[in-house]
This record gives sequence, C-alpha cells and structure tokens, in this order.
Amino acid sequence: MYRNKINKLIQWKLYPERKPLVILGARQTGKTWLLQEFGKREYKQTVYINFERATALKDIFLPDLDVKRLITAFELYSNRKISADDTLIILDEIQTAPKGITSLKYFYEDAPEYHIVAAGSLLGLNLHPEESFPVGKVSFLELQPMSFYEFLLAVEEEGLARILDEKMWDMLPAFSEKLKEYLRYYFYVGGMPEVVLHFSQHRDWKKVRELQNDILKTYQNDFSKHAPPPIVPRINMVWESIPSQLAKENKKFIYGVIREGARAKDFELAIQWLTDTGLLHKIQAISKPALPLSAYQELSTFKVYHNDIGLLGAMAKLTARTIIEGDAIFTEFKGALTEQYVFQQLKLNSDLSVYYFPFENSKNEVDFIVQNEQDEIIPIEVKAGENLRAKSFKFFCEKYHPKIAIRTSLSDYRKESWMTNVPLYVIGSFLN
Repeated sequence: MYRNKINKLIQWKLYPERKPLVILGARQTGKTWLLQEFGKREYKQTVYINFERATALKDIFLPDLDVKRLITAFELYSNRKISADDTLIILDEIQTAPKGITSLKYFYEDAPEYHIVAAGSLLGLNLHPEESFPVGKVSFLELQPMSFYEFLLAVEEEGLARILDEKMWDMLPAFSEKLKEYLRYYFYVGGMPEVVLHFSQHRDWKKVRELQNDILKTYQNDFSKHAPPPIVPRINMVWESIPSQLAKENKKFIYGVIREGARAKDFELAIQWLTDTGLLHKIQAISKPALPLSAYQELSTFKVYHNDIGLLGAMAKLTARTIIEGDAIFTEFKGALTEQYVFQQLKLNSDLSVYYFPFENSKNEVDFIVQNEQDEIIPIEVKAGENLRAKSFKFFCEKYHPKIAIRTSLSDYRKESWMTNVPLYVIGSFLN
C-alpha cells in the first residue's frame, strides 16, 4: 500500500540538520508498517527493535544514556553492524522502555549522524518517573488513517487517484459515478490500514466490520492499560457518546449527552486524554473569522470527531445495506459520517488550522473554517445530499467576503460568483 507520508520521511532523511524523528498517531494507523517500508526503500538495512517484545532490552537505557553503548547494544540484539550512513534504526513502542524517550536527546546532541526514528502508541503520555521529553531535540511526524486518495490506490484504482492527485477537475463529470461508488465504500471501510488491506484483497463486508470491532476493543483495552485509573470510567463514557454527539443537528459537544447533569469539570480530563492519544479530535469554535483564527477561539465551545470514519460507523452499528442503498450512506444519522469524512480529509493536511463558526443565537453554523499557509481564511459548508440550500452559509459569505468559499457535496465541481462547489470525493485533494 502507498502512504503519502513516505515523502515526508524522505525529506527528513535528506535534511542536513536532521533530528531524531518521533512518529505520532493512534494505534493501528500503520506507523510500524510505514517505517519498515521506508527502511526497505531508502536504506541498505534496517535495525528494528520493538521494546514490547524485546524484553531483554527494556532496561537498556537505565544505567546511562551513552550513545556508543546503546548502539553496541542495538547491534548485538539485531546481529547487524550499524552504519550511520545507510542504516535506519527504528525504536518501536519506545514508551515502554524507561528513559527510552529521553535517550533521543543524546542521539541528537552526541551522534546526529545516525538515522533514528521512534514510534509508539500513546507516546509521551506515560513517561516514567524522572523522565523528561526531549523538547527541541526531536522532529515530529503525525500519521492519520488512510485518505480517500490512498484508499483508491489500495483498491487499484490508480486512474481515479490520478485525477485527484493531478487536480484534473475537467475529467470529474465522466468519472463521478465511479468516484461516488468508491466514496461509499470508503465511508464503510474507513482508513485503518489493516481493514483497507483486507477489503482490497477480499471485498468481504462482514470481515471489515469484524476487524473494525477488534480495533475498537483494542482501544478500550488501552484505556484500562494506559489511562489513570480514576478517569477510565469517564473515558469510556465520553468514547461511547461520540456517535450521539455527531448525530445531533448542532454538532457542538454537549456534556449532557454523556449523562444527565454532566459538567465540564467532570469530563475534561477524559476528553483531553482521548485527544492526546489521537483517538478523538477536538476543534474549537471561533467568535470571528479573522487572522489569526487561533486568537478568536472559544475554548468552552467545541466539536469532537472520531479518528476514523469506518470505526465511527462500526460504533454506530451501521450495516452494509447502506452501501447497497446508494447515497443513503451520506445522510445516515444526520450526515454525521459526511462531516466526519470531510474533517478527516482536512486533518490530513498539517498546514491547515481547522475551526468552526457558530452563528450567535442560532443553531446554524459554518461547518469548518480553515486557515492555510497563505493565511487565507476559507469557510467550508458540508452538504450530505443533493439539497444545496445553505442560507446561513451565503449570509456568512456576504457578511465577511472570503476570497475562497467552499461548499462540498455530491454535486459536480463548479464555480459560482461567491463560492466553489467541490465534490466530496475531491475535498482532500482540493485543499492540498
């Protein structure tokens, strides 16, 4: 399978002032596979150490953090001679090894010639006593579930993927029905690599759901394994409320959906834990669409999204019949899947800052407001079906006069005087 982030890894390899790299991302997003694939393609050899399995090496960092001693230990364990020029060192599940994360500081300061990458689920959340994170001494790369573009490549639809990648908008009408078909598949399958791989090989919808449910069980097991025990019950309550939160007409997070009478102070730590692990994503409301958007965020008003659309569908117990029923899947539980999908594609672009705009004294909102690298503020309206009436969105554009305004829907690509209609299957590529 192809992952876009391999290009970022190549850039990291070639950067003259390269630092040790830390791969962030929720469990099962394909961090280990991506790093091993990168090693095969770009290095003569890879030394891979998984500290959950290599129990003999778990305490290797405790005596001292002398880099020469650590390299020798890695060589003995892997039975390979490590050359700084052509060996990729992967330290997986590094958070399970005391002082493993801290050691990255010394690789940067004392031996920057080595190509070293650290990965791990829940990385940085469970630092061991007397351990500190090497701030300023490492680079970061965040890995999300697979995009719709990567999904098309995985199911061997290279032609459709090329249309998106090369922004051949004039070709879209001829292939719109086929793109919509695969978009329905993506809504059900999602972007978790294991699930996508199995689907691409077998097209077994039942097995897709089984794999997704297995991942969800793994996540919930992680709550008990990694989270502070006092907040585990509340983490589960927040987690289980996500489909209900997104099924509301107004997607603002409401604590009362978790349980009657719930208050922010009771659940803010649980929400923070889930967002820190990458299992949930939180976007803040803004009071004014002005630069920088971060200066106008309202910290008490926010929406939350799942880390993967396929897992969200599994939690909501959507069945494969929604695929057969055509475009019904886009409007299931008030378009929650469609909004989740758009957020997921926006999140893949690390250059975008993503917020939303609620209208004062109204249930209406502009679904997303993004700020790009060029400091352009772009409002995005998400329409799950073909009904494109959007009075509040037009009112927003008439009031604030954005240079670019996007409505994304199932309709064809077209420019109007005040906005551009971007098909849902294009939105991820359009803003790249």
